[in-house]
Amino acid sequence: MTDSVIQFSDLALNDSILSALDGMGFVSPTPIQAAAIPHLMAGSDALGKAQTGTGKTAAFSLPLLNKVDFSQRKPQAIVLAPTRELAIQVAAEMKNLGKNISGLKVLEIYGGASIVDQMRALKNGAQIIVGTPGRVQDLINRDRLHLDEVHTFVLDEADEMLNMGFVDDVTAIMEHAPSSAQRVLFSATMPPMLKNIVERFLREPVTIDVAGKNHTVDKVEQQFWVVKGVEKDEAMSRLLETEETDASIVFVRTRQDTERLADWLCARGFKASALHGDIPQSLRERTVDHIKQGVIDILVATDVVARGLDVPRITHVFNYDIPFDVESYIHRIGRTGRAGRKGKAILLVRTNQMRMLRTIERVTKSSMEEIQLPMRDKVAEARLVKLGAELEADKEHKALEKFSELVEKLQETLEIDATTLAAILLKRQQGKRPLFYIGEDPMIEAIERDKKRRQDRREGGRDGRREGGRDFNSNQDWDTYQFQVGREQGVQVKDIVGALANELGLTKGSIGAIKLAQGETYVQLPKAMSSDAATKLSKLRIRQKQVDAVVCDFNDFREPRGRRDGGRDGGGRGRDGGRREGGFRNRDGNREGNREGGGYRGNREGGRGNREGGRDGERRFDRNRGGDHRGNHRGERGHGRARRSEG
Repeated sequence: MTDSVIQFSDLALNDSILSALDGMGFVSPTPIQAAAIPHLMAGSDALGKAQTGTGKTAAFSLPLLNKVDFSQRKPQAIVLAPTRELAIQVAAEMKNLGKNISGLKVLEIYGGASIVDQMRALKNGAQIIVGTPGRVQDLINRDRLHLDEVHTFVLDEADEMLNMGFVDDVTAIMEHAPSSAQRVLFSATMPPMLKNIVERFLREPVTIDVAGKNHTVDKVEQQFWVVKGVEKDEAMSRLLETEETDASIVFVRTRQDTERLADWLCARGFKASALHGDIPQSLRERTVDHIKQGVIDILVATDVVARGLDVPRITHVFNYDIPFDVESYIHRIGRTGRAGRKGKAILLVRTNQMRMLRTIERVTKSSMEEIQLPMRDKVAEARLVKLGAELEADKEHKALEKFSELVEKLQETLEIDATTLAAILLKRQQGKRPLFYIGEDPMIEAIERDKKRRQDRREGGRDGRREGGRDFNSNQDWDTYQFQVGREQGVQVKDIVGALANELGLTKGSIGAIKLAQGETYVQLPKAMSSDAATKLSKLRIRQKQVDAVVCDFNDFREPRGRRDGGRDGGGRGRDGGRREGGFRNRDGNREGNREGGGYRGNREGGRGNREGGRDGERRFDRNRGGDHRGNHRGERGHGRARRSEG
């Protein structure tokens, strides 16, 4: 924390606070602290623009602690935070900064905990309240939290509060604030809704902007790996074993994935735990304590619950799923590299997500390094090195003599030599994490496929393997497989294509027609599949469900009536290689093309023909389309207008 030339002793803070800072080893403030503290000490309203991890909690906490009046029993300051975790974190930091202030009471209030206990604590008195907007407003409505003596209101991560739907609560709380109270707002971005709150409630605020250069991103080494060759779970395992980590957070999108991935990692010997919004608050707090204490090393978490986590052990952030927006990415990687510490962030990205990755690079003004996944042999080598280090540490253990006697006894009983016995014990020791591999690493094949794919792209598709260049209804070069998954299991065409491409290594030209049904899916695959691809197909899982692929005689991949020649006109190509339905209607109610997919007006004549066909009694309704209007891959996707007129 030596970014500024001034020191905390220059900021008119009282001796109790300075002694606490000195005990924590902090001498000079960060830029946001140096810029904000003098204005907040003077009582000015302030608008601070700062990213996570810049030290903004201390920037508003130190002035608050400096002006606590211990003659008052009612709350004197309210700090609002978007999540329970951040409220707990802010309150903990305030208590730490004020540990030498006698009589200081900082109370955190949030949903998911007993409101009765919180009301009792309020009745006993607290000078500073840190809470989430919903619970703060609830206690105000119950007449248990009184704001008449509050002299400071702070909104921390205000943009996130509004994104989470707290705008009404925040507005109501600010309306309760005494007219003389100081209002302070910190935010990484300034969306229009937040500007309205600033204009309405802040009086001639001082603007403090240190967000021009993203200090969080500067302190974090960023890398990405393009998903190919192996599943993402396997990729996570390889990275966790070969990176020099202390503790890590793995970010996923859904609560279900936190549980699934944490269980998968635990089964392979990692000390991991899930953290998401459905876990009871007491268990969440215990989980965070466990990673701080070293009981666990890996948190698998969703975005919201990890807000505000500050664990010095966290050296790595893994983005298992790419975030939906840049701000979420910044908040994620801000869990490491905090307050001057170094950190590392690795992002797992699919090829169709590269645009989002480039957006992140552009907005954060940073560049990510592409990495290759460690080969299996390197992973095995890392395991052996770790085992060697553990054995080295036990060489002088006093109990070894007893075990030596056991070794001799086992040799006699089993009639084997010491080397064979050691090999047996090593085999048992490795469990699900082999110390060596037999056979080629699937990553090698993936890298070769990648090279070939790039070469094919350079050749520009002159071989006629584009959509429409192959008769997908012909069984001459194809076998039709029935997969035991369908719409009922939530499967979509993109899931099928993605699994075949990523797990079997099939290129776009090696996947024929796909037809989704309710409980099954029919897929055309090459008759001349490699034995390796066939083996992988027998074990293929889609959306965590075994597909149990079997060859069948299904061949109904025909195009709908009245639309045989217009498939390329009526719809654009989807990302997964299929066709989307037409994108808009004409006056007669027929779809005419696809703006999103890349098509335009479609074939008007074909549309008229379909309408006439409908009048001739060919009106049909495909019930299977009710759950998923994407249609069939290649066989149906381009024909939304025909389906629409016939149905």
